[in-house]
Amino acid sequence: MGQLDGKTALVTGATSGIGLASARTLAAEGAYVFLTGRRKEKLDEVVAEIGADKATGIQADVTDLADLDRVMAAVAETGRGLDILFANAGIAETAPLDQITWEHYTTTFNTNVGGIVFTLQKALPLLKDGSSVVLCGSNVAIKASPAMSVYAATKAAIRSLGRTYAAELTGRGIRVNTIAPGPTETPGLLGVTGHSDERRAGVIASVPMKRLARPEETADVVTFLASERSSFMTGTEVHVDGGASQF
Repeated sequence: MGQLDGKTALVTGATSGIGLASARTLAAEGAYVFLTGRRKEKLDEVVAEIGADKATGIQADVTDLADLDRVMAAVAETGRGLDILFANAGIAETAPLDQITWEHYTTTFNTNVGGIVFTLQKALPLLKDGSSVVLCGSNVAIKASPAMSVYAATKAAIRSLGRTYAAELTGRGIRVNTIAPGPTETPGLLGVTGHSDERRAGVIASVPMKRLARPEETADVVTFLASERSSFMTGTEVHVDGGASQF
C-alpha cells in the first residue's frame, strides 16, 4: 500500500530532472500520474517506464494556453479529478545585466511564472477540495548569483505566488506549498554551468554538504508535500539545497 493510493496527480515538465523523478516517486506511492512535456518521444519513454496503467503522457507547452486546455480536457475525460498538482515546468538560462535581451526576459518569465499561473488557473475546476499543489521555486530566489537576475526574479515571484494562492484557496482546503531546490544533478544544471568543469566545481563548493542533490531527493519532498503527512502545511517554502540557503 502506497501513501498516495487512489490519488491522481498532474506533473508538468516531467520528462527530465526533478519533474521526472517526482513522477516516478508519485507513481511508486500509488498515484495515477498525468505527465506533460514538450517532447513526445521522451514522454512516451517515461510512460512506458512507469507503466501505461499508472501514467498518461500529454505533449504540451505550459506557455501555450490551448495546450493547457488540452491537458485539462484529457484529465477530465478520464473522469478523474486532481488530488495533486506539481507545477514544475521551467527553464534556467543565465545572462549578465548588459547581455539581457527582451526575448530572454519574456521567455523566462512566460515559462517560469506564466506557466505556473495559468497551469493552476486551468486546473482549478479539476482540483478536489483538500488537494495539494506544489510549486517548483529555487533557492536562488534568496541568493545573489551573478548572471541569474531574471531567473532568480522568476523564482522569487513563484514564492510570492505560493503564499497568495495558499491564502486564496484555503477555503477549499487546497494546500499550496513551494519547494526551493538547490543545485541538482539535472540537465537543467547545464543552463547554469554550461559544460565548464570549473563552474560546476564552483556550484558544488557553494553547497555546505559539498555535493549536488539527486533529483530523487527533491522528489521525496514533493511526495511528502503531496501527501496527508504534510496536512498542516500551506503557504510554506521548503528548501532542499544541502544547507546552501541557511549558512
